[in-house]
Amino acid sequence: MALTVLGLNHKTAPVEVRGWVNFAPEQLSAAYNQLLALEEVDEAAILSTCNRTEIYVSGRLSSSWLLADWLEQFHGLSAGTLRGRLYCHEGQQMVEHLYAVAAGLDSMVLGEPQILGQVKQAYQQAREVGAIGQILERLFQQTFAVAKKIRSETEIGASAVSVAYAAVSLAKQIFGALDETSALLVGAGETIELVAKHLATGGCRRLTVANRTRRRAEELAAQFDASVCALDDIPEQLVHADLVITSTGSSLPIIGKGMVEAALKQRRHRPMFMVDLAVPADIEHQVGELRDVYLYNVDHLKKVVDENLRIRETARAEALRIVVESAEAFMEWQQGLSHVDVIRTFRSHYENLCEQELKRALRLLETQSPEQVVRQLAHRLTNKFLHRPTRFLQDASRQAETDKVRQLCEIFNLQHKNRHHE
Repeated sequence: MALTVLGLNHKTAPVEVRGWVNFAPEQLSAAYNQLLALEEVDEAAILSTCNRTEIYVSGRLSSSWLLADWLEQFHGLSAGTLRGRLYCHEGQQMVEHLYAVAAGLDSMVLGEPQILGQVKQAYQQAREVGAIGQILERLFQQTFAVAKKIRSETEIGASAVSVAYAAVSLAKQIFGALDETSALLVGAGETIELVAKHLATGGCRRLTVANRTRRRAEELAAQFDASVCALDDIPEQLVHADLVITSTGSSLPIIGKGMVEAALKQRRHRPMFMVDLAVPADIEHQVGELRDVYLYNVDHLKKVVDENLRIRETARAEALRIVVESAEAFMEWQQGLSHVDVIRTFRSHYENLCEQELKRALRLLETQSPEQVVRQLAHRLTNKFLHRPTRFLQDASRQAETDKVRQLCEIFNLQHKNRHHE
């Protein structure tokens, strides 16, 4: 069976085009029914995220454009709409592509871990509707193993590559576990939302969101069971905050040195970790002069992120080596399946011959002596077993195909003498 993937991603299509072919969960059942109804498709899996839509197929496709035509028809697009946006990989290239996708090597952010969960979900959805067979089952199980191997043996996902994640990573270095810490987040934009997500995942005990627009703060707080306060309440909230992370659009600092000094006195100088992700700054730079305050700004974190990206790029080569080696091993397994079929057919053919001759011999025992019957059985089986090899050997000898003669000798464990005249 041939393996094929057809799709588009953030490298080949803008977000608008990617939206045209995104599969909503409620569409998947109908999509699989249609895909498997195609005569040339035996197994299929659909991976659809905000950054990519890909169709993985095991079958006998005469052309990958069969999948392209189906994709356009399913989403009500005119024929040819996606031409130039799609890519197609077959055989080992398809296997390498899936391995790379699952390991985060093909993501917008190199090494990001979320895609592996999305691949697992796509596999599970395909499996539930009966679209996964022997080939794709093995392929996806190997994919998960390869992604785990890359994560454990390389640095591809070991370092923070966003300022939000870097900020939380630094907090962990200072406080250790976050389950006894309280955090004050100032702002409610995309960056603060990402910080909140990382803090919640890290087990932060208490989150408070302060924002100029209370409604937006409440929307964000609802996602993480956080509290909400106004910007005017920040001085009071600082007393309870072990972590303070800011990212607003204010043109002037929101947190000053005096405000933090007052909070530290009430905290009895328990340390505060502060990260200012805003430009211009939300926190006066003089705050960094205070004892018991660890203050970082976006430039500090950018250096961390840049270094971590360099580490991931270095790890990419090792990860790709694992991808290629693992894909080669999978292809050997798949090719071995066809050999198994040949062996099964070969054995079945000669077992049928034996069964026919055995039935004949049993009938002859009624009229002939056992010795005669056994001799006939051995003679007839020898002739039938050797008929085709003998013809093959005769044809090869007449055409001076010495390699074929040598192969036949190896098969039957014969000593072949290559005679020639001097």
